[in-house]
Amino acid sequence: MGSVGLLKNPAMVCAPLMAPSVDQLVHGMLQAKAQGADLVEIRLDGIHNFQPQKDLQVLLKNNPLPVLIVYRPIWEGNEFEEDDDHIHKQLEVLRWAKELGADYIELDLKIASDFTKKEKSRWSSGCKVIASCFVDNVTSKEDLSQVVAHMQSTGADILKIVTNANDITELEKMFHLLSHCQVPLIAYSLGERGLISQLLGPKFGSVLVYGSLDCNAVPGLPTLGSLRQAYGVDFMDTDTKVFGLISKPVGHSKGPILHNPTFRHVGYNGIYVPMFVDDLKEFFRVYSSPDFAGFSVGIPYKEAVVSFCDEVDPLAKSIGAVNTIIQRPCDGKLIGYNTDCEASITAIEDALKVNGAAFLPSPLAGKLFVLVGAGGAGRALAFGAKSRRAQIMIFDIDFDRAKALAAAVSGEALPFENLASFQPEKGAILANATPIGMHPNKDRIPVSEATLKDYLVVFDAVYTPRKTTLLKDAEAAGAITVSGVEMFLRQAIGQFHLFTGSKAPEEFMREIVMAKF
Repeated sequence: MGSVGLLKNPAMVCAPLMAPSVDQLVHGMLQAKAQGADLVEIRLDGIHNFQPQKDLQVLLKNNPLPVLIVYRPIWEGNEFEEDDDHIHKQLEVLRWAKELGADYIELDLKIASDFTKKEKSRWSSGCKVIASCFVDNVTSKEDLSQVVAHMQSTGADILKIVTNANDITELEKMFHLLSHCQVPLIAYSLGERGLISQLLGPKFGSVLVYGSLDCNAVPGLPTLGSLRQAYGVDFMDTDTKVFGLISKPVGHSKGPILHNPTFRHVGYNGIYVPMFVDDLKEFFRVYSSPDFAGFSVGIPYKEAVVSFCDEVDPLAKSIGAVNTIIQRPCDGKLIGYNTDCEASITAIEDALKVNGAAFLPSPLAGKLFVLVGAGGAGRALAFGAKSRRAQIMIFDIDFDRAKALAAAVSGEALPFENLASFQPEKGAILANATPIGMHPNKDRIPVSEATLKDYLVVFDAVYTPRKTTLLKDAEAAGAITVSGVEMFLRQAIGQFHLFTGSKAPEEFMREIVMAKF
């Protein structure tokens, strides 16, 4: 088992701040320090009625952390124009920032060269210059290398490249650039598809990673708290193995706050990140290096991903859905597994056992098992229910898919529109395997509320929120309820073993789930 490094990597965590007043920025700096930032980036152009010398003096006199000053002004409602007067005003502000004690100043590539040639030789302070460039369309690694060469010619101390990620596969070019660059470099992509460029930056050599204040979350940007506590970016290194959730959407995932602390708890050098994937084929083609050691698979890919596995475990093959993939170290082949099946069924069984139901051979044997949803999670539940000899009834918005699954598990399928009026027999089991009730559409339930009194057990695969509206209503109706959190925990325990080759610390993982979910 690879062990977590003992020394911190040199990457710094930076909190970008922008506010209409100097007082708010000072307060933001104090918050950033309390939340674990190493430095702050202050955007001066957000200050109303900006008075350069006065405001800079206040900011740089009251800074609890090193400060990076950025000034990209807008005049007369238009984006910054590159005429001599506007450039002169911008550079004058940055000179004042340097003289008043800024630790870093950032300039656009277009003006960085002239500034460093004219100014830097006269500097006596330790202020460092960052030359930055936004690249709208990343076409090749060679193009990025040429941009870096141009930036390097400015004489700046640190280079910064920002791109707009249209697909997660574009980020591999950024990782390649970071790992091969011979000068200090910051490189990342914007947006939800670019999130892992921030999270994995320290592994590949980025000088800075950016994190928002915990109280001011920014789409596509991790919070300071998550960088330190969930992802543990301090101790990432080039040997860190990358695991991630392949999903679309991916923002709901709580996997990082479970897997990452567990890796650190047992001393395993790994990181688990959310991966917003649009194209499975291209994703697996691009991220084939041994650095990317394994994946969880979420909505909507659990069935489609089977065809991209080189080998599939017999249980997952019979289910026709994979929720875990390992890249086998000896040959790089992708091996697919399903840890959802036993996780969901044993969670339901154990709830019945705790409540005194007989369990030989299983408390599900002979019971009507009403399944809503025939996707990846639904297939796992259906095959689990079949193995316990339950009588299975399936509803899905795609009736053909419901019928196909019913045929595979010797069950029955009914049209989804019949679900609202479906009257189950007393003592039936209800399992929701659809996203109905998931944040942000938390108020919906998949069945008629009036029928909940007839179910003995109600299970909801949705785990955000932990107690869904369906579970609240079912509990009020007198049913035993089983949260998707329990399934999530159990399947994650199975995944941990597959990811690391070691037994999962189950009690530690349960403590995290109870505290954080």
